[in-house]
Amino acid sequence: MEFQYNLPVNLIFGRGSVSRIGDIAVDYGSKACIVTGRSSTRKSGLLNRVAEYLEKAGVESVVFDRVEQNPLTTTAMEAAAFIRQEKCDTVIGLGGGSIMDCAKAAAFLSVNDGDINDYIFGRRKSSLALPIILVPTTCGTGSEGNGFAVLTNPLNGDKKSLRCNAIVAKASIIDSECMMTMPKSILASVGFDAFCHCMEAFISKIGQPLTDMMSLQGMKLIGKYLVPLYEGQCSLEAWDALSWASTLGGMVIHSAGVTLPHGMEHPASGLRNIVHGRGLAALTPVIMEETISCCAEEDRKKFAEISRCIGGTDETDCAAEIRGLLDRLQLSETLTGLGIREEDVDWMTENCIKVSAAGISCHPVSFSRSQIRELYRRAL
Repeated sequence: MEFQYNLPVNLIFGRGSVSRIGDIAVDYGSKACIVTGRSSTRKSGLLNRVAEYLEKAGVESVVFDRVEQNPLTTTAMEAAAFIRQEKCDTVIGLGGGSIMDCAKAAAFLSVNDGDINDYIFGRRKSSLALPIILVPTTCGTGSEGNGFAVLTNPLNGDKKSLRCNAIVAKASIIDSECMMTMPKSILASVGFDAFCHCMEAFISKIGQPLTDMMSLQGMKLIGKYLVPLYEGQCSLEAWDALSWASTLGGMVIHSAGVTLPHGMEHPASGLRNIVHGRGLAALTPVIMEETISCCAEEDRKKFAEISRCIGGTDETDCAAEIRGLLDRLQLSETLTGLGIREEDVDWMTENCIKVSAAGISCHPVSFSRSQIRELYRRAL
């Protein structure tokens, strides 16, 4: 057995830990750009609190608050220009996965020249970025635990990750109290995204013992706590558990990658700007049904473990249990219901091959272009 695991992120976990952000940030600079969304952190008061914590520690701050639900390459470039203009030396991502991804990309672009798409597609490389501190306010993407920044190119709909260790956060503060104001529809969507991260890393061809161990714990915690939280049984321990599961999901895909559900979803949300977790909800059951029916025996054992994490028995009911989880979260979706049309299928298929080659190659079953096209059609 041979494997390598390298993930240089300092995780600060616990309720109330966001109050430490000033003491953490002062180690990296004297002026921080807080990258956030357009309203939620202001409405909750979190943005003001973070600015106050920074000020008390002697760190000046400015705010960039124009990040979309599917962040654009152009928005990351705008944020980077703002960071340079304001002469910031630290970047703080305060919000959900889109915000954190944009913050990471902006920290990278602020010290690297050229077209970000060249870095995304591996035509150029750099190991430089401003120091990044992340504070997630949703328990889904796990962006606080990896070196990925998913961005959409508005010129052609390509949705793909910038991936490098330079954008792994210097510190990530996982404070479940920052997540408790999420609307339940957002909780369902991001919670299922976190489950998919853990599941896809678990079945990935490049998974390894550490990612398997963390993926299983993440799926078990999500299976135990997501639905009760969604239904209003809001214990503090449940919020902690789900927050940790989300971070685990982000950490495991850093090493094991994602597979076909994410690979096929990115073209859909890149094209139609749909909510990522809802796109996954439309595609994942269809993909898993086909995968389980034709995968190797060793992979079937993994699907049995996945099923047991969410209340099932073995691989034969895994896809049904995933559908049941989505039903309980009121997240049963179709691509048609999300605005995808039959005439989009060919474009999404070709774009999937273009932007998601890694996810396709990591999937336990090798699906052809025509099979991917048919999976899209079945998800309509």
